[in-house]
Amino acid sequence: MAIQTRNKRSIQFSMAGMSDLVFLLLIFFMLTSTLIAPTIINLNLPESRSESRSRQTVTVYVLGDQRYFVEKESVNADMLYTSIARKLGATPSGSVVIRSNKDAQVQSIVNVIDAVNSINRDEGKKHKVVLATSPKN
Repeated sequence: MAIQTRNKRSIQFSMAGMSDLVFLLLIFFMLTSTLIAPTIINLNLPESRSESRSRQTVTVYVLGDQRYFVEKESVNADMLYTSIARKLGATPSGSVVIRSNKDAQVQSIVNVIDAVNSINRDEGKKHKVVLATSPKN
């Protein structure tokens, strides 16, 4: 007669606790990543009291020494049209936000506006141009 033990040990491993841990970590990283707002280019924006908000498609940074950044890409004045057109892609309407330094020349801002207007005319689109400002105290 063979003696059998009452308590049999299970060799299986339950993954239920691991999936809970993975979901908690996923939620944690999703929440913390939305709180971080990276600033690529430090600008002193002009001040304004108006509060108009628009759906942002492309951001163009204009520095005081006539340097341009389309999103994170540094471009010169001659390449504004092609760079903005590539970033806008196939979107029929949207907005191009100009973030300009206070000491930037008006002609630099007009160059960006002209590039967007040329894209609208050539491709039959309706993109808006918005000048970003900081709130006036």
